[in-house]
Parts: sequence; structure tokens; C-alpha cells
Amino acid sequence: MRGQKLRPYQEQAADFLYERDRAMVLAPVGAGKTAITLTAMSDMVRDGLAARWLVVAPKRVCTDVWPIEAPKWAPELDVQVAVGTPKQRTAALTAQVVVINYDNLQWLAEQSMDFDGVVFDELTRLKNPSGARFKALAKVLDCPIRWGLTGSFTSNGLEDVFGQCKIIDQKLLGRAKGAFMQQYFSLNTYAGFDDWTPLPGALERVMQRIKPATFVLEPGEYKDKLPPCHVVQIHVQLDDREPYEAMKRDFVVQFPDAQAIAQNAAVVTQKLQQMSSGFVYSPEPVWFSPHKFDALDDLLNENQRANTILVYQYKEELDELKRRYRNLTCLDDPDAIERWNAGNVPLLAVHPKSAGHGLNLQFGGCHMVFLSLPWSLELFEQTVGRLHRSGQQRDVWVYAMMTKDTVDERIWTALHDKRKLSDIAMEALK
Repeated sequence: MRGQKLRPYQEQAADFLYERDRAMVLAPVGAGKTAITLTAMSDMVRDGLAARWLVVAPKRVCTDVWPIEAPKWAPELDVQVAVGTPKQRTAALTAQVVVINYDNLQWLAEQSMDFDGVVFDELTRLKNPSGARFKALAKVLDCPIRWGLTGSFTSNGLEDVFGQCKIIDQKLLGRAKGAFMQQYFSLNTYAGFDDWTPLPGALERVMQRIKPATFVLEPGEYKDKLPPCHVVQIHVQLDDREPYEAMKRDFVVQFPDAQAIAQNAAVVTQKLQQMSSGFVYSPEPVWFSPHKFDALDDLLNENQRANTILVYQYKEELDELKRRYRNLTCLDDPDAIERWNAGNVPLLAVHPKSAGHGLNLQFGGCHMVFLSLPWSLELFEQTVGRLHRSGQQRDVWVYAMMTKDTVDERIWTALHDKRKLSDIAMEALK
């Protein structure tokens, strides 16, 4: 029994996977990468080309996406999730398709398992070829078929591409990262620190190398089927700038009953982002301005209290949301996703690392507010993609709150610069 029918662009992507043992699908959030892959896997099983599969994905994607999407697109496949206790994980290993999270790869490496094919969902989790996950995979992977799914190869720079390609096919960019860096980067040393800078034209050359193994779905190929997504900047004013300026200038700020100290520039940046939201950990949170949250009150009232996803970075931001809004629901609350998609959750609080992958939240509302921005372009786009994806019937409104003349604006600029890099990569893969 076949599952639901793919859209034409999805059929093309599924055929691309079916025809290749080593392949990657680069597609925006909401394009249906899971549906595409399940269809291709099902066809491979039907034709006797691959009987057993392993899917490796972030934990929430394992539990909330693959077991839900599988009956829709490949009902004939036995899909089990190997998440939970060792006993629960072991029980799932007999399935035709085993879905496991990245954090359990080391455990899986200790089991005696053979698979015909492996799928890496959110391939960017393997961008570091020296990481523990990568090394664990070396013990697991001895199967002829390797597919990778990603929304962006270059979420944080060209260097990310190497590890992702290595796990799929070492023939694409070679086996040694050092050789890759020497070929496509120049090394500059400042004050004892090494800085690798891509050579002119390096991005285009790398993308040409991997093009034969990569199916690229451009946003326009599916987003024209979606309602528009409007991204609006909400600029707010930090009335009392002295604490912020003191931290920026002196790496320390004195409050009446507390003192916040940053040990280095990296910590300063983190504390400045906190202070852009009106508080700072020292180590307990100290509040000195409610400006963002007052502006949030105004925005929610202006939108007539429409169902809204509130994106936070810090626990204290979440705690303030809980203090202000009794009707707030957190993502880990019982049945939160189901109640949101049923339209019964006025305010849903999410963290990008929890909401950034795989969740379908497009049915419960069309508004999203970032109280603080993530530094990762991938997390930003993935989080927005929870609303702006197939099934959404309304215009999506994304509000980015930024305190004027603070690190918020630097983060926004950095996200746009990474977006430019990603756009160049997409263009080179055409």
C-alpha cells in the first residue's frame, strides 16, 4: 500500500535519492524532506534494493516527526524509534526502519547491527569531523547507501561543508580536513591565533564538487505554494543604558545588591545580549529594564491576542513570560503540540534548540516573536519554518525584537551575512 502522493518537485527529489547510493537533499524548511525520503526508502524496499534502514536525527525529530510522517508516506514500512531506556532502544532494533537520535550513536555502535542504508536527518549535526558523534559513526557505518538531509550546508561558514560531505561520500571533498582547508582557505595568524579565510571563488568551487551528489530544492519551487512570510523588526529603547555601557566598557557592572562580571570577550557578548533583554545573570538574574516585555504586551494587544509562538534564548526570559502570562504553554507541557495545532494555545514558549528541527506547528497560528535572536542562521530559519511550511493557510508574521544600539543589531547583521553566504552556495549548486 502506497502512502500519500508527493508533489512534482518532491517526486524529483525522491527519484534523485533512489538513483544514488550516496546523495544529499538540500531543501528549505517545510519542503517535505521527510516525506521525500520515506517515499524513496519505501521504493528501495519494494524493489529489493535495501531491506533495513537506519535514520539518525535530533531527538525531538525522532519522536515527533518520523513516527508521525511514516504512516502517511510509507505505511508499509515498520518504523520504530530507538529512544528512551536501553531496554526500549533494544526493542526497536528489530524494526525495518530504526530511528535513533544523535546522542545515542555511541550506544548503537556497541550493538551488533547491520543496515543496508542510513539517513542523516539534519546533516549539519555532523559538520565537525573530529567530534565524538562522528567517531561513533565510524563504528556504525558499513552500509552501501548513505543519504543526508539538510536545510543549509553553510549555516556558519564554508568550513561546515567538509564534515557533512565526508560522512556521505569521502570522494566528494576528500578524507582529510587539513587538505581541504589548505586547498580552499588561506591561513592568517594574528596575535597567536590562526584564522582560516576562504580563498576567492572557494565557495563556488566546493559547490561544483558536490553538485553531482546533491539535489537542490530552491525556496521558490515550493514557497510560491505557501502564503507570504513577513519578517518585521521591532526596535525598542533601553531607557537606562548605564549598566549596558559599563559591561561593554569595563567587563563589569555594579548593581545595588549584586555585581555582574565577565571573564572574557565571549562572556561579555553573552551578557550584553542578556542586558539587551533587560537583565543579567550575576549569577542570579538581576533585572534593570522591562522594555522588551512591555513592548511584547503592546504587540500582543495590537494583534488582538492572536495565538503566538514566543521564542526565547535564556531561562530568565522564559521565567518572565511565565510571570506575565498565565495562559503560557511550554513546548514540553503535556500535549502542547497537539493543543497548539488545534488552536487551543494562545501563547507557546519555545527555545530555538527545541523548536528548530522537525516540528509541525503551522496549524495553530501564524505569529512568532523572537525576544532574543539566535546567532545561528540555521536555528533562526528552522524555527521560523515551524510556522511557514506546507499546510499553513495564512500569512506568517515573524517579529524580531531588537534593542537599539546593542548587540541585538550585531546579531541581526550576522544572520543576514550568513544568509548571503547560503544564497551564494545555493546559486553555485544550480
